[in-house]
Amino acid sequence: MTLTSKTAVVTGSTSGIGLAIARAFAKEGANVVINGLGDATEIEKTRAGIESEFGVGAVYSPADMTKPHEIEEMIRLGETRFGSVDILVNNAGIQFVSPVEDFPVEKWDQIIAINLSSAFHAIRAAVPGMKARGWGRIINTASAHSLVASPFKSAYVAAKHGIAGLTKTVALEVATHGITVNCISPGYVWTPLVERQIPDTMKARGLTKEQVINDVMLEAQPTKQFVTVDQVAALAVFLCSDAASQMSGSNLSMDGGWTAK
Repeated sequence: MTLTSKTAVVTGSTSGIGLAIARAFAKEGANVVINGLGDATEIEKTRAGIESEFGVGAVYSPADMTKPHEIEEMIRLGETRFGSVDILVNNAGIQFVSPVEDFPVEKWDQIIAINLSSAFHAIRAAVPGMKARGWGRIINTASAHSLVASPFKSAYVAAKHGIAGLTKTVALEVATHGITVNCISPGYVWTPLVERQIPDTMKARGLTKEQVINDVMLEAQPTKQFVTVDQVAALAVFLCSDAASQMSGSNLSMDGGWTAK
């Protein structure tokens, strides 16, 4: 499969799952727009590295995923720089762990904005161009938490359930336009996001780091292994292939058997 002449926008792609997906698309020949937080020097190193390693165009958008107009500008950047946005991966996400009665309102609002509303704003901006070209792939990074819940993650679970519903709805709306919309629902993937939530979970549950990893995170996954970012990226690439052209509105679990229970 080749994605030459295609352009992919991947949010939250300066590290973790998003970066692995952006690199996987670039390897297949797609130009990429990366986005996310981090040290400016490191981000530029990442961007330039994608260009030099894969021989594609790569640009960085600093769009704040809580600001709709900046999200729209990110989509326009891809269209003006490369001529189109053919693939959109809504991957940006944050986490906060707290009992619901103590959950800070501002954290709820921030998680809903970044993990759910940003996907709506990006899809809204990208779909007209995809319709005009008669081809598009929208992939939303959901989570096992789009299907099941865990305690102390009210905002995250609500947002990821929302992503699953958004995926289905948009898939129905664009079904006759050559556009597919799917979400990938990983279990625990070893990323900076997962690593950062360990201290909060330790505090919320009164556990050690080792107990959080083995008794909370991997307890949920029958394989007792973390999903890798490269496995998620490979599935994203497949969803852009002709072989996946009749897959739309799907919620694809990659969770070591977690949601089979």
